[in-house]
Amino acid sequence: MCIACRRTADKNTLARIVRGADGAISFDATGKKNGRGAYICFNAECVKKCVKTRALNRVFSREVDKSVYDKLTEDFNAAKG
Repeated sequence: MCIACRRTADKNTLARIVRGADGAISFDATGKKNGRGAYICFNAECVKKCVKTRALNRVFSREVDKSVYDKLTEDFNAAKG
């Protein structure tokens, strides 16, 4: 399920965001990194909504710094091509 729009889809069609054991949050292009994962639709509108609503704070039950959201947006745009 997308953390932004709440649409259910096959996880192969969603982008994965992962919080590793060290607490670092990153975009998981492979979908295979170890850690707690969250999924988001692979489109710019859902990424914008995730940033606006600070959805990662809710998903990972912790305060996520703005720089993490900025980095995720950059990584998402780079992966999208």
